[in-house]
Amino acid sequence: MRGTVTGLITPYPIGSYLPAVYQEDPFAQRFTAGLDDVLAPAVAVLDSLEAYADPDTAPVDFLPWLAGWLGVTVEETLPETARRARVKHAAESFVSRGTLGGLRRSLHTLTGAVLEVHDSGGVRTSDRAGGCDPAGAEPAVVVRLPRALVAHREAVETLVAGAVPAHVHSAVELMDHDHLS
Repeated sequence: MRGTVTGLITPYPIGSYLPAVYQEDPFAQRFTAGLDDVLAPAVAVLDSLEAYADPDTAPVDFLPWLAGWLGVTVEETLPETARRARVKHAAESFVSRGTLGGLRRSLHTLTGAVLEVHDSGGVRTSDRAGGCDPAGAEPAVVVRLPRALVAHREAVETLVAGAVPAHVHSAVELMDHDHLS
C-alpha cells in the first residue's frame, strides 16, 4: 500500500456521493474530505494499476514486490536501471533458466558487461539410485568478475546460486585484470 501523499486530490470525493441533505452540511463535507485525504493514494494506485505491473513505470520502491511475483530478487545496492532490467527480463529468463546461455544473459542484464563463465559441463545418468559414481571432477560453474564490478559481487553471487542446479558447485572469482566486453 502506498503512503499518504500531501496535496493529492481524489477524483471521487466521497462528499459528492452523499444524499443531498449531507452535501449541504458543512460538517459532513469536512468529515468526508478527511476520508478523501486518506483514501486518495489508494484510489490513485487503483487508477494506475497497469503502471505498477510494468517494470519501466513502477515506482522504485515497488520493484522488489514485483520481482517477488516473478521469483527473482533485486538488490537495493544496484542502480535503478539495473533493478528495472532485472525485473523486466525475468520472465524471458525462465525459458533458458538452468542453461549456460541463460546464466550469461542474466549476468549481462545484471551487470551490463559480458562476464567469463566457465562450466565443467557433462551429464551422468543411472537406472538405479546412487548408481552414478563420479567419473571426474565435481560439477561446477565459475564466474570471473572484473575488479571494476566488485560492487556487484553480492548480486552476482545471489544470481549464480539461484541459477545453477543445487548439486552444482558455484563460485564467483575476482579477476586480476579489468577486461570488460
